[in-house]
Formats: sequence, structure tokens, C-alpha cells
Amino acid sequence: MPEPMRVLMVGAGGVGDAAARIAVERDFFEAWVVADHDLARAERTVAAAGERRTGEERFSAAQVDASDVDAVAALAREVRATHVFNAVDPRFVMPIFTGALAAGADYLDMAMSLSAPHPDAPYEKVGVKLGDEQFAQAGAWESAGRLALLGIGVEPGLSDVFARYAADELFDHIDELGTRDGANLVIRDDDGNEVFAPGFSMWTIIEECLNPPVVWERERGGGDLEQGFFTLPPFSEPEVFDFPEGIGPVECVHVEHEEVLLMPRWVEADRVSFKYGLGEEMITILRTLHTLGLDSTEPVTVKGVEVSPRDVVAACLPDPATIGPRMEGKTCAGLLVTGTGKDGAPRSTYLYHVVDNADSMRDYGAQCVVWQTAINPVVALELLSDGRWRGTGVLGPEALPPKPFLDLLSAPKPDGYGSQWGMEEKS
Repeated sequence: MPEPMRVLMVGAGGVGDAAARIAVERDFFEAWVVADHDLARAERTVAAAGERRTGEERFSAAQVDASDVDAVAALAREVRATHVFNAVDPRFVMPIFTGALAAGADYLDMAMSLSAPHPDAPYEKVGVKLGDEQFAQAGAWESAGRLALLGIGVEPGLSDVFARYAADELFDHIDELGTRDGANLVIRDDDGNEVFAPGFSMWTIIEECLNPPVVWERERGGGDLEQGFFTLPPFSEPEVFDFPEGIGPVECVHVEHEEVLLMPRWVEADRVSFKYGLGEEMITILRTLHTLGLDSTEPVTVKGVEVSPRDVVAACLPDPATIGPRMEGKTCAGLLVTGTGKDGAPRSTYLYHVVDNADSMRDYGAQCVVWQTAINPVVALELLSDGRWRGTGVLGPEALPPKPFLDLLSAPKPDGYGSQWGMEEKS
């Protein structure tokens, strides 16, 4: 059996807080340290988790600077972490990733190292791709016998597990793996009026949606994985996708996302894409931010103080972790797979996971978008804890065994997590 699992979770924001509330119900780990730059915030997450289980003593709080490799490594050694779980935004991926390896721990994240556009043809060719910095260190992780499991949130994460499941169980040939994300969520103010308040980090939304979206095509690459990647302008190729469980039709557009960089490495398909149901209001806001330069991460001086415009925008909006009580509706993450089924007939299947905000708030005190992201790394950690799966090197969620993962996710409590996923045939 593997050694007892000791988790160092870096980040006590919305997703980290939800992950702790989910994990406390499970018995697979010996210790779970919540670390944040704000010790008080980490302590609040520990308290919230502890309140969910009588006699709970496995959780503790710590302070850490997630931008400091040495600080991350030192804390991981101090708490004897077997696994470092990155629950902060993608700016901090590389120092946490590198610090985990230095400390001899395994690593999980929910977003990969940042991209940079092609300097001359940003809407045609890829530059530095999401995850490139991490995959460049694959040899070091393999040599150390350690695992870095990248992108194990919901998208990326569960969507990638769906891709592996579809390839193994449902399809003989896959024409396209198309992640499609949509929701009918509404946030209201105290007077009941609908207001703008993103359900996820605005910093990350700007990063994903204004960068050139990436698509992968096998034919374009001619057998070379890297040559199959290309880019488009933001918000390209809008399509209306009909989401299940009452969400209904939502206009979706191409967005830069990790699935496109992960799936072609492990799953055979002719094309891989990602489209997000942003909605007209969000697209208008993002275009305006870009026009005004407010999407920039480069500091500007304001009355003698240097600030990043994007940081200011994110700081002016409500913390996604706090908007749950004012949110209503459902969110859907899923993968549309088209191709030839096991019976030799054409097939188009949408594999999906829907969460109702009313349910996640009632059961966990966490809004649905962050809860849906947080549950998947906890499931992955449980699979790792008892030896049901083991990997080394830098891997994506496609390397996980899909049936055990999906069975654990959906099995009723206490055997599983009681969160159902579904499949819908599309015409």
C-alpha cells in the first residue's frame, strides 16, 4: 500500500475552500494542510471543513508565498506532504510545480502554465502553449519517480476523463473531441436585480478568453503532434449548443483551454476544440476591457503606486467564493464526441456533469462553479491514495483510469461522492 497521504493544498479561495469541504467527508488521507498568503483565510477554510465532521483534526492552516519556489518547497517538507495540490490561479503554477518536485512530493493542479501568443501571427500560429513549461520538465519528474497530474479540475479534468472513457468504451474512431461548457446562472443583488458577477476568477477568465484560442487537427500536423496546433481570433466560430437538464441553448465560442493541449497527447482523434458559453454581456465586457488596456498584466503607476490593470479589475468584482447565496441556476461541463461507435455506426454523444447551485450551496456551502471544479482533484487524490492508480512523470487526466474515476465520482455516499454524470445522444 502507498504511504499515508498528506496533502498540502496551496490556496484557500473559492475552489480550495470547496475542496476542503468535500475532502473532510472522506477517510483516505492522514493530514490536509491549507496554505494561503492570507493565513486568516486559510484558517477560515480549516474551520469550515472542521465544522462538517465531528472530532475532525486532520486539517491545519499555514501561510505561504505561492510565488516563491523555496517557500513552497520548505513548507512541503515541513508538513511532510506526499502531495501538493495547487488551488490558486495559473500565475503561480510554475513556482508551486517546481517547489513540489524539489520537496519530493507528487503534484496536482487544475490549470496549466501560462501561454504566450506567437509574436508575428498570433491568430494563426501557436507561440508558447498552455503547459509547455511543465511538459519541458517531464524528464525530471520521471527521473525522480514522482507524478505531476496536470489539469484535474472539471475543465480541464473531468472533460479529459470523459475523452478517455469515450475512446475506451464508446467509439472505434473519433472525429472530434469538442468540450462545450454552458450555464443558465444568474446572480442577483439584495433587491433581486440581475448583476454582473463571474462565478470564477475574473483574472483567469480574461486570460482564457482574450488569448488566441487553440485548435488541434491531426491532418494539419501530418503525424506531428506539435504541428497540429493552430490558433484563431478570440470568440471565433460561434455555435448554439443545447445543454441538458433544462439549461437549454447557449451560444458558445472558441476559447483557449487546456483540453486542446492535453487530449491529443493521449487520445486518438482527428480534431480537438473547446467552446465556452460566454454570452453577449461577457463578450462585450471582455472586448471593452481589451480596448481600454484593462486586461493587461503589466503594472502601471497610479498616484505613485504600481498596479496591474487586470488585478484591479478582478479586485473590483465580488469574490467568486462569496456569491453563492445570490446565485441561481445550473452549470454544465461536458464533452461532445463525434465519430464511429463500437457498432460501426455514426455516433454523436455528449458526456456531461451538471451541478445545480441550490444543491451545492445546501450540501456544501459552496457555489456550483467552484464546487464542480473542486470535486475532481479530491476524487483523483483518493484513487492515488489506495493504489487504484499510480503514474509517474508529467501526465494529464487522460492517464487516469476512467471507469474507476467516474464510478467513485457518482457512487452514492459513503462509498463514493454521489455526484452524477450523464450521456446524451445528439442528432
